[in-house]
Amino acid sequence: MAVPPSDSPMITQFYDTRLGVYDEMYATEHKVLPYWEHFIEALDAMGGEELERRRRDAQRLLQKNGVTYNVYGDSVNLTRPWRLDPIPLLISGEEWQTIEAGLRQRAELLDLILKDVYGSQTLLKKGLLPLDLVLAHPGFLHSCVGALQPQPRHLTVYSANLARGPDGRMWVLADRTQAPSGFGYALENRRAISRVLPEVIRDHPVRRLSDFFRTFAAGLAGLARHHKENPRIVVLTPGPFNETYFEHAYVASYLGFTLVQGDDLTVRDGKVWLKTMEGLQPVDVILRRLDDTFCDPLELRSDSRLGVAGLLEAVRRGNVAIANPLGSSVLENPGLLPFLPGLARYFFGEDLILDSAATWWCGQPRERDFVLHNLDRLVIKRIYRNRAHGTLFGCNLNAKEKEVLRKAILAKPYLFVGQEQISFSTAPSFINHRIEPRNAILRNFVIAHGDDYRIMPGGLTRIASEKKALFVSNQTGGMSKDTWILSAGAESSPLFHPQTVSGPPLSAASEPLTSRAADNLFWVGRYLERGEATARLLRTVLLKSREIPEYEETAHADCLKILCCALTHVTATYPGFVDAGELLLQEPQAELLSLATDGQRPGSLTANIQGFIQAAFNIRDLWSQDTWRSIDTIRRRWQQRVFANDVRIDQLQSYLEELINGIVAFTGLITESMTRDNGWLMLDCGRRLERALNLIALLRATLVKRHDEALLNQVLESVLVSTDSLNNYLRRYRSALHLPLALDLLLVDTAHPRSLAYQLSELSAHIAALPRENGKSRLSEEERLILKAHTELRLCGGFELLKIGDEEAAFSELDALLSGTAERLSRTAEVIAQAYFSHSQTSQLMPAMKTPEDEL
Repeated sequence: MAVPPSDSPMITQFYDTRLGVYDEMYATEHKVLPYWEHFIEALDAMGGEELERRRRDAQRLLQKNGVTYNVYGDSVNLTRPWRLDPIPLLISGEEWQTIEAGLRQRAELLDLILKDVYGSQTLLKKGLLPLDLVLAHPGFLHSCVGALQPQPRHLTVYSANLARGPDGRMWVLADRTQAPSGFGYALENRRAISRVLPEVIRDHPVRRLSDFFRTFAAGLAGLARHHKENPRIVVLTPGPFNETYFEHAYVASYLGFTLVQGDDLTVRDGKVWLKTMEGLQPVDVILRRLDDTFCDPLELRSDSRLGVAGLLEAVRRGNVAIANPLGSSVLENPGLLPFLPGLARYFFGEDLILDSAATWWCGQPRERDFVLHNLDRLVIKRIYRNRAHGTLFGCNLNAKEKEVLRKAILAKPYLFVGQEQISFSTAPSFINHRIEPRNAILRNFVIAHGDDYRIMPGGLTRIASEKKALFVSNQTGGMSKDTWILSAGAESSPLFHPQTVSGPPLSAASEPLTSRAADNLFWVGRYLERGEATARLLRTVLLKSREIPEYEETAHADCLKILCCALTHVTATYPGFVDAGELLLQEPQAELLSLATDGQRPGSLTANIQGFIQAAFNIRDLWSQDTWRSIDTIRRRWQQRVFANDVRIDQLQSYLEELINGIVAFTGLITESMTRDNGWLMLDCGRRLERALNLIALLRATLVKRHDEALLNQVLESVLVSTDSLNNYLRRYRSALHLPLALDLLLVDTAHPRSLAYQLSELSAHIAALPRENGKSRLSEEERLILKAHTELRLCGGFELLKIGDEEAAFSELDALLSGTAERLSRTAEVIAQAYFSHSQTSQLMPAMKTPEDEL
């Protein structure tokens, strides 16, 4: 019903509450809750247009920071931007005390159940938990019985989905105990809101999130059985195709942990080791974001390519701690909910502070019959989450669907529960320039620290995309909110406190570079150079094609043909212009557009950009915020210009200019900001290798063949322009274009950053600095290859390379030097991969699988 007029024009004009639904902002239909009044006054003073501007600012900030949420089945938009509503959910300090106590009690209860189920199993023996409810749940892992190690708390991370019913009470809809997700998004939401609403959050006593994350890091470190003073903690992710991969990378980077995939780890002698460029490093604690059944293909799912063979045995031996323990998904069973009140009285002698939504497990005859007779009024769930069998709202089923469901319940009643359909509370949300109510769910987070639990003073609030929508999920288009817990007085602590230590200063330490990360950095460099070389040469071709109508000389047309063929050779997009008919060379526009825009064509400019973005995204945790913004700018602008439009040939040059500027900006940023460690060495090795190979391909396609003087001048100028070397040539030699001088600049001038000699010199220094197992007494194969290539280049004489007989059509000595160097560089790339990347790959018999991550 419409709210009566008040002093809030935005509210009175648009905000409608609904009968029978609790609204988070209104105590009654006539009065705003006291702790909302000051906030609403601030919004009214701001005005709708200003709030919309700040909403857009928040979205731009999230986009620049690369905050994404992947959506299953959306192959076009794999990384969907995270959506944030600018109006937070406010919770009073008094109410939060009750919620906090309830969450702590619930985490302690679930921890005791976990310990019992995989330990003495007293609850099963006494009948406090039915055998079918636990043993039939796929999350109960028989191989994990007896694997829990002695420690105060086993359930390290816990999350609860809360919703407020019509009576204003908070109810627990579901427990998340396997690999709860969302706290990284909650922190990023707070960062964004603090930037766009600084004066509002400053004027409210909002509790900060800093202590939670510092305590979380300390709690994980406390799990280590060995190396307690400096344990190695890794975050195990399914990989970049997982829906919440951003959060995996974000949390790892924020807390200073190493982000790993299954292939980055190995088990030897009952211990878990991290594969790095420096060799194997011991792992003490694993924060897993991978479903437990995928974690060990040796004892759990044999078809998993995401886990680590032998991991469970390392856990049994106490050589590694996992948060949360393998098998903890058994606690996510909604069939447990009706038994929790009794178990709370059994363990604590007290009632649950936060009740669960009314739930009936169909494994009991009376409860089964109740569910079957009330399908229209209940929400039906299986006892395990499965994307193939989602939540069913009985009120939405037709007669045939109800009959199918009824038969399934009768066949295997222990697999189903019926749950009361709670009418979610609504929260004020900024939708289409006005404030409207939307159904909301709050996800809270709890972490173990020693023998206690700490609760995040906030959480991740999600709102439905449409009014009265029953599903509140980011997968179905919902949005998120920041959550403000109001305290008695204003807090001034930052988002994250630097931890102070007493005593002598600690020496600097850095996380080792995994072989997978080194591989991706190497290819970031290679794809970057491929993209730049292709863009520059393509731009040169377009410029030359525009000159043809202005000149009558055949040299211009012949030069364009040579450059087109060179473009095919440099990009390896055969047959392309090579051996093409005269028509294609006279009308090259379609082929040029394909080379620029066809992402399905290997070697095309778009394919190289996609490769660069994917390799960079695979190591999202290694980039600084500014660097990632630079990467995302390249992706976003090329996508907007090319993917989203039908590009014309006359538009392409300006897009290439913008792309080249973006690549140059990224290159400058990493040059000035990356630490000169193994990661830098790998990235720059990739760049130098690829720049050298691209230059060789270009020179062989353009200058090896003999040309008459008029054509040679055209070709020389185009080559110097495409390699960004024309100005250097003119300043260096102050003369007309001459082939020997141009080759001197492009091949042997060690002061020119675009020359072949410069690339070989840099490669030689980088490769010598890479870690080696056998010491430095002998040159490695890659060092010998580069040394030989560099020596031959330095010993060559520019004029000797151009010696040619009157009947010869090509400079054979020059071609031999270039082809020999290219072969050694290609072999160098193979040797580097074998030495530093090959052990990151394991023998797999089954195709890769995607893990069903917890939905937000």
